[in-house]
Amino acid sequence: MTRLAFFDLDNTLVDRRSALSDALTALCRSCGLSPEADQWLRTELADRASAEDFTRLRDTFGLDALAADLWQEYVDLMSATIACRPEVLEGLARLRAAAWTIGIVTNGAGDIQRAKLVGTGLASLVDGVAVSGDLEIRKPDLRLFGLAASQCGVNLADGGWMIGDNPGGDIGGGHQAGLRTIWLRGRPWPDGLPAAHHVVDDVTEAITILLNETE
Repeated sequence: MTRLAFFDLDNTLVDRRSALSDALTALCRSCGLSPEADQWLRTELADRASAEDFTRLRDTFGLDALAADLWQEYVDLMSATIACRPEVLEGLARLRAAAWTIGIVTNGAGDIQRAKLVGTGLASLVDGVAVSGDLEIRKPDLRLFGLAASQCGVNLADGGWMIGDNPGGDIGGGHQAGLRTIWLRGRPWPDGLPAAHHVVDDVTEAITILLNETE
């Protein structure tokens, strides 16, 4: 099998939940937002964020600030607060040293997802990135996996792996793309979805599985 590994980004390689909380605390303090606006943001951005969310924030609470400025400050804060654990970065570096091709397949807006990759140091460890916001499609859409393969310079038909925490998007999408899958347990598993090839509690365990495949 081709040494190709696609990774999800949020809550797989990085802890989005923790960074989101810290970024929103800083944003609300910086912009003088009310507790109601703070809670609204935490609810609306719990799963994903886009520039349109900040247009709705501005309209809902009658803010004077431009929505584009609020979004950019949020992007900058997320980039500054998001982190990738050293052991994860080290694991990816070991995969590259073992001749693995590494791609990121992530849902989200292109500007913020790429800012996270740069801010965490992940950008220098991957061969290609496919972000749903660039094509206005989302995992499990097969086209996003095809774009990732193209960005990595490989053929999706040659196989590989998909690692992520979302059962439908990551594991279901990986299956549709003909990839072997590793699920980071946590979310409820939907009825009828075929099982992942491996189930782990941490992405470092998934990296170890891949490295063992190399040997």
